[in-house]
Amino acid sequence: MAVTRFDITGIGNAIVDYLLPADDTFLSRHNMPKGAMSLIDADTATRLTAAMAGGLTASGGSVANSCAVAAALGARVAFLGKVGPDEMGEVFRREIAASGVHYATAPLDAAIPTARCLILVTPDGQRTMNTYLGAGGEFALRDLDETIIAASAVTYLEGYLFDPPAAQEAFAEAARMARAAGQKTALSLSDAFCVDRHRDGFRRLIAAGVDILFANEAEVCSLYECNEFADAAVQAARDIPLAVLTRSEKGSIILQDGNIVEIEAVPTQVIDTTGAGDAYAAGFLAAYARGRSLEEAGRLGARAAALTISQIGARPQPGALRHLV
Repeated sequence: MAVTRFDITGIGNAIVDYLLPADDTFLSRHNMPKGAMSLIDADTATRLTAAMAGGLTASGGSVANSCAVAAALGARVAFLGKVGPDEMGEVFRREIAASGVHYATAPLDAAIPTARCLILVTPDGQRTMNTYLGAGGEFALRDLDETIIAASAVTYLEGYLFDPPAAQEAFAEAARMARAAGQKTALSLSDAFCVDRHRDGFRRLIAAGVDILFANEAEVCSLYECNEFADAAVQAARDIPLAVLTRSEKGSIILQDGNIVEIEAVPTQVIDTTGAGDAYAAGFLAAYARGRSLEEAGRLGARAAALTISQIGARPQPGALRHLV
């Protein structure tokens, strides 16, 4: 096995988030499915950005969020993801480096803007996301760093990045690189709509060598086309060495080698659900990569998720996260 330099290397969309409180009327007026992630083009992104003037701006991206949270929890973390040659790209680079994450992916040469995610948060805490992939969707084989992947205990792949064919190819190769080095690969399904679009592709990737799967109830049910969570969980336990399945206020279950570990949700006031799954995965992987038990990993994930949804935005302050460890 290669020398482990990083606990986690994430591969995902390098995104700048725009967050704005909104009501259901705003969502209806702009034809946004509540609680879902929709891909949008550059023109729609420009129009919605103007409509969301006055919102909070922060670096985002699902796995990038996980990387920043894991670093704050004490993990050694790297990130691979593509930004454009623009001001937003520089913002992303500065902020992820400031969070303690190693980030050396070169910006895109072409004049394609850095990805952005326009997030509307309704009073019930639900977030509705509209994502323009931009430069992030250009991630390809050439952007993989085999030295970093081989030196990472876990390489964590983001389902949201699965739309571009070049990224799918890169995911398969990243999993191969990790396996060749004796390291593990984790996958987040990210969103049930992603699974609906790419069910067969996700299943092929899982069969080819995913060691750890992160999915919520809707995502794992979509993956296996099941109406009941229990049925989907049985199939996940059959197909994946370690399945980590979250169920919001119902907590989470962790399935490995016929064993089931149940983790209770941590009670908290829900302000904004943005990044809840990202934070759970960060806490879990930060503990798991350091050899902690599945129960300890799940509990740290649950605490990180609860802290995240008790505030606006996907990345709590590092000081608050360090108190969880």
